[in-house]
Amino acid sequence: MKPKKVPLRKCVACQEMMPKKQLIRIVKTPEDEVLIDLTGKKSGRGAYLCGKESCFKLALKNRALDRALKSKVSPEIYEQLAADFISVEDEFIAAQEREEDE
Repeated sequence: MKPKKVPLRKCVACQEMMPKKQLIRIVKTPEDEVLIDLTGKKSGRGAYLCGKESCFKLALKNRALDRALKSKVSPEIYEQLAADFISVEDEFIAAQEREEDE
């Protein structure tokens, strides 16, 4: 039996290729909402970030999300994403550790 193919995605901030499950997806929905998608299944244009706060800050500084989502992301949305990112970061790390244990 051949090994299962692991999908890779690139972090928009640090440009590092990683397995999709190790990245956090930011999605711009068809209703022009920008939010964090932990399931990876919401419809819309997606951009991936490492689970590190430093990558989020780099993406903010370089406006990487603007380019990846192909639209201007307002400062208010960046502030909301920053708050969400910090709260989601612990949950994301815990989910990764559970996967490694299995």
